[in-house]
Amino acid sequence: MVEALFYNKLPDKKVQCQLCPNYCLIDNHSFGICNVRKNIKGKLEALNYGKACTTSIDPIEKKPLYHFLPNTNTYSLATVGCNLKCFWCQNWEISQTSKILNKNLEPQQIINNALNSNCKSISYTYTEPTIFYEYVLDIAKLAKQHKLMNVVVSNGYINKEPLEELYHYIDAANIDLKGFTEIFYKEYCGAKLKPVLETLINIKNLGIHLEITYLIIPTLNDSPRLIKKMCDWIKTYLDDETPLHFSRFFPMYKAKDIPPTPIKTLKEAYNIAKSSGLKHVYVGNIGKIEDTECPKCGCSVVERDTKKVKIIYNKCIKCKTKIEGIWHEF
Repeated sequence: MVEALFYNKLPDKKVQCQLCPNYCLIDNHSFGICNVRKNIKGKLEALNYGKACTTSIDPIEKKPLYHFLPNTNTYSLATVGCNLKCFWCQNWEISQTSKILNKNLEPQQIINNALNSNCKSISYTYTEPTIFYEYVLDIAKLAKQHKLMNVVVSNGYINKEPLEELYHYIDAANIDLKGFTEIFYKEYCGAKLKPVLETLINIKNLGIHLEITYLIIPTLNDSPRLIKKMCDWIKTYLDDETPLHFSRFFPMYKAKDIPPTPIKTLKEAYNIAKSSGLKHVYVGNIGKIEDTECPKCGCSVVERDTKKVKIIYNKCIKCKTKIEGIWHEF
């Protein structure tokens, strides 16, 4: 447990958290929406600091990141809690609990584990990294000293000031864009869309490698019109080289009555994105990992079955076109 960053002290021992757009107003001895930040006598404490509920060694492609250190492993970790309440959360047992499950791993232990596992990066993932912010920040600083890269897999629900402080140490991010209307975010996530879009723009402006995941949920966010609108927004406000991953939904948590996403729907979304001018579009959670192709000559610059990377100095080995991404270590 450590004192939380980014909060204001108020009269009567109340506090207001400034970390994310929820701006939780927290009475003494009460928790914020995330279930891990508690007001103790007028002081906001991060109860989950140093308490990793799960760790794993993953292929970086699992995050998913397809344009970042291909064919390497990443050391993944999470604590309990989340600042959103998504109906379909695949990790709801740890994201929606108030019980502090833990392995008591201090930041230096995380670094040692990553190095001993020959991982090239550390990923803050599975639940929402924003709600274990202080833990992430301390690990990320140490990681830089040991030439490990840092990856955030996030819902993007974070305010600009804490984002900028943390992302000074972050090399890549995959942001889950849950839907593309305010109504969807309010009804199914307990949040707002606008702050997530602002986060995407802020990450891009900071020069951090960015990829986006859009989980297509039948009847909820699978409208071709809205998918088109989202793709146009990405091209306009980010750029046409930002990798976009359409992911297949499977029944989970409070959305068990919704069927899996039809493959046809995923292919249609892919075609919409490509016709909108996005250069790097992928379909995921269907049992295979796609190659990365050069947008100019069509050459498979990353062959994921053979693990061949045909990129030199960030350019296609065949036609010398620049390929957006981080392809090599420090």
